Amino acid sequence: EGGWAEDGKGESIWDWFGQQGHVHMNQTTNVACDSYHKIDYDVYLLRGLQLKLYKFSISWPRIFPTGIRNSFCPQGVNYYNKLINSLLDSNTEPMVTLFHWDLPQTLQDLSGWQNESIIDTFADYADFCFATFGDRVKFWITFHEPWVISYAGYGTGQHPPGITDPGVASYKVAHSVIKAHAKAWHLYDDRYRSQQHGKVGIVLNSDWAEPKTPTSSEDVKAAERYMHFMLGWFAHPIFVNGDYPDILKSQIQQKNQQCSISVAILPSFSEEEKSIVKGTADFFGLSHYTSRLISTAVNDTCIPAYENVGNFSQHVDPSWPQTASSWIRVVPWGLRRLLKFVSQEYTGTRIPIYIARNGVPTEDGGDVINDTKRTDYFRLYINEALKAIKLDAVDVRTYIARSLIDGFEGPVGYSQLFGLHHVNFEDGNRQRTPKESAYFFSSVIEKNGFPRELLYAHLPFLFIYPSFPFLMPCWLMLLGWIY
Repeated sequence: EGGWAEDGKGESIWDWFGQQGHVHMNQTTNVACDSYHKIDYDVYLLRGLQLKLYKFSISWPRIFPTGIRNSFCPQGVNYYNKLINSLLDSNTEPMVTLFHWDLPQTLQDLSGWQNESIIDTFADYADFCFATFGDRVKFWITFHEPWVISYAGYGTGQHPPGITDPGVASYKVAHSVIKAHAKAWHLYDDRYRSQQHGKVGIVLNSDWAEPKTPTSSEDVKAAERYMHFMLGWFAHPIFVNGDYPDILKSQIQQKNQQCSISVAILPSFSEEEKSIVKGTADFFGLSHYTSRLISTAVNDTCIPAYENVGNFSQHVDPSWPQTASSWIRVVPWGLRRLLKFVSQEYTGTRIPIYIARNGVPTEDGGDVINDTKRTDYFRLYINEALKAIKLDAVDVRTYIARSLIDGFEGPVGYSQLFGLHHVNFEDGNRQRTPKESAYFFSSVIEKNGFPRELLYAHLPFLFIYPSFPFLMPCWLMLLGWIY
């Protein structure tokens, strides 16, 4: 959004993180892509793509500068009201995320998600948003990628608040987030659903884990552990039985016994908390980018690192195409396998799956407009989602592309570009220019399928459905994402 300190907005942990010099080339969120001042133009871009749905995030400190209701900022509320109304005037459904990592710094000063009092604070913030915007917003996401919040923010310290405590803080934070999500869902269910008729869910990120050696039972078990340490950590309590997966609990217990110390401390849910957490999602939001080959750990130590506690090692096939981001390899078939796994483990025919984030970055430099690699990535991954729907009978309702425009990308700042539209960050006006991928998406939406001239342009071996007559009308909800 930019406008980091305008109209009464409070400081977020990402504002602080950048200003402390923890981001690539000391870049900050101060202006970013400047969406705060460009609602009209960005909605114009959305109309050009003919989008049906747009996913964006509310910045908690923009409406509650100190994180609590008595610091209410009317200018911040006006900004989101204008955005929501502009979307609806353009026949675009808003999908709103309540928390996409930008915690008010004042709450972090009170220990943030490690302090359980934040559960009630978040619920009050969610209550305000439901009451203020819920007459027009019908799709709510409580948390975007809580694994990243817990792992990168409190485990490795790569994200703010920069805490490096993977054995204790990471699990404690996840526990608070899960309970905050459940409280917000029940609040909506009890107070607002009957009048507003909306849906509330959560977006969980996950790689697909493929055994490095499929004939090795140890690698198969390691891949299963990887899935439950990444996805099951959050999905199992919410979508299965209100508690952590047995694999996660037993692995941590085994590691602690093996080391004769508490390498990792996984909090427990009371029976009452289990009943509160279980079933608190109207849809399963899935964020996915890449896959990993997983083997059992080769160095078994008592260091409380993520891989060590889980007893697995990550690898990539050297034939998998690289991208501008070191952690993203192009592995389209992993999405189909992941969707099938989610359906079998968590959703079945009861709960729809919304692919809520998928995309690939290009580097800032060279030809940023002719982003053929991104277009090919989208074509490949959308095609695998279609296979999951048509061949595996997985109930996938949306595909959400990352993202409408280039933006601030966490620790790497503006060095990696995810947008369908290029943003010139050297230009004070933050000029937007459509990329090749923007025209591709517009054509896909207009034709309700892959345009014939694009079917085999780069990828003659693809298994592609040229049209989508079997899909629900809500399938092609292609949209961008902003902070």
